[in-house]
Amino acid sequence: MKSLVMTRQIYFILLLLLCLDVCCMDYEANEDSAPMLKTEKIALYSAIQGFVGDWWNGSDLYPDPCGWTPIQGISCDVYDGLWYVTTFGIGPVHDNSLTCAPKVEFRPYLFELKHLKSLSFFSCFISSHQHPINIPTESWENLANTLESLEFRSNPGLSGQIPTTFGKLRNLQSLVLLENGLTGELPTSIGNLVKLKRLVLASNSFRGRIPDNFGDLTELLIFDLSQNSLSGSLPVSLGGLASLLKLDLSNNGFEGEFPKEFGNMKNLTLLDLRNNGLSGGLIRSFQGMGSLEVLVLCNNSIGGDLMNVEWRNLQNLIILDLSNMNLIGEIPQSMSELKRIRFLGLNDNNLTGNISPKLAALPCINSLYLNGNSLSGKLQFSEWFYEKMGRRFGAWNNPNLCYPLDIIDAYHVPVGVKPCQQEVNLVDSVSRTELSGTDLRYTNSHFISSLGFSTHGIDGKWLGFRIELVMMVLMWNLIV
Repeated sequence: MKSLVMTRQIYFILLLLLCLDVCCMDYEANEDSAPMLKTEKIALYSAIQGFVGDWWNGSDLYPDPCGWTPIQGISCDVYDGLWYVTTFGIGPVHDNSLTCAPKVEFRPYLFELKHLKSLSFFSCFISSHQHPINIPTESWENLANTLESLEFRSNPGLSGQIPTTFGKLRNLQSLVLLENGLTGELPTSIGNLVKLKRLVLASNSFRGRIPDNFGDLTELLIFDLSQNSLSGSLPVSLGGLASLLKLDLSNNGFEGEFPKEFGNMKNLTLLDLRNNGLSGGLIRSFQGMGSLEVLVLCNNSIGGDLMNVEWRNLQNLIILDLSNMNLIGEIPQSMSELKRIRFLGLNDNNLTGNISPKLAALPCINSLYLNGNSLSGKLQFSEWFYEKMGRRFGAWNNPNLCYPLDIIDAYHVPVGVKPCQQEVNLVDSVSRTELSGTDLRYTNSHFISSLGFSTHGIDGKWLGFRIELVMMVLMWNLIV
């Protein structure tokens, strides 16, 4: 009796598992074969044809573009048992991606894809002369509830201005307009996109100022306006972007001083302001940006000295480029405490004073440029340092700087720096040379270096010249 009960229980469990398996298979089958509304399919096909040409009709897709044979660059999700397009991407990203025809158009059907989350165009609008095209200004409000990412990358044929209607895309989190032919001023309506985490408008031809209300984009993590023709002063409001990780405003025409409010961007890891017209000296609030890993301010007429910043507070710095900034004064000792620094560029300024040997002891340094200043005194770096750095150590064009002859092999002398002992007794140097059985390639290399000759081998005519020089000196000794 007991065994009969157990047998029935086992049958019941097996039957239950079978039912669950059938249900799961039925769900998966429904998921894979979910239909697409005819209106959605028409809108998708027509939008694609506007960019790739009417020859494309999706006839090889079965049963629909989101089923077993999806379109590269197109993704879908199921809503209420039906397929809807959520990702629309055109451009040669993969071998089988949809690529644009020479002449393209934005068809209104694109804005009927009401569940669209991501829209991108890569290398689609190529010709800026034969077939220039503007971004449509209307119908963006149709995508306001769903669109989260909008990107136009590497489209030189994409011209005109940024539509002000972009400001209606209230759920947008990423707006990338990179390497296009766009012009005009930046619309203030972008400041309405308060959910933006990435705003990249680099490598276009935008002009004018940065709108003050861009400071309202408090969720921004990446902000890149580099390589445009923007001008004016840096907005104080940008200091309110406390979440920002990357700020790149390089290669523009910005002028004036740094707003002290920039020091409020405590999470910033990259600040690139190179190639602008900034002035007014380094602000002390820079030292409050303790998360900085990359600080590039080169090629600005900033002026002032380095002592205004307590550099030891920027312990995360990896790259620091302050070259060609009209800086004066000495190199602060606190720079020798930047333990993670790999690249330090202080070249082409008006810096004075001695160079601390502690700079060579930085544990991660592999590029140090001090050339083109008025530094003076004796370089106290080791021969190992010069051997390691090679031409990645620059100290040339410092007329009052020299290196000691007694501790550095001539093969590793710093390029463009003179030896400290300029007056060498030629007779004594030669009289100490044992010509018999001696390899002249390694004889008195410091002496040869002090005369200005290369010591990387003295073969050929240089060898002959130097032998003649030695013989002349010996003959002179005999005559005297």
